[in-house]
Amino acid sequence: MKTYLKDTEATEQFGAKLWAELPSKCLIFLHGDLGAGKTTLVRGFLRAAGYTGAVKSPTYTLVEEYTVGGRKIFHFDLYRVADPEELEWIGIRDYFGQDCICFIEWPDMGKGFLPEPDRVISLVTDGFGRSVELRKTT
Repeated sequence: MKTYLKDTEATEQFGAKLWAELPSKCLIFLHGDLGAGKTTLVRGFLRAAGYTGAVKSPTYTLVEEYTVGGRKIFHFDLYRVADPEELEWIGIRDYFGQDCICFIEWPDMGKGFLPEPDRVISLVTDGFGRSVELRKTT
């Protein structure tokens, strides 16, 4: 499914729709250049879940953890990972063993250490908006 999102608000709304659609355990890969709207999409997801705090990119922390509506949500950003083995050091496999939703930005940086995703979302800047494609893999 490919959709055009005209602005930030539309990107957040797209993320909000995912809250109702995704199962309680799901791995989502987020593809897109810097500024494509990956964190904005996750923010929309969290807002729909009822989260009211700040939602920031985990670029420097590697992972942000949220518990909302009894569900755990992890937001990873692997942009700064120099070697996929670093993921083993942080115990990334332990996250996937939980009943949780994991969003992973820059999943190519974790090749070989990440399982196959349940969904893949690709965002591409297109004028003032962005094109988004959602693909189920399972």
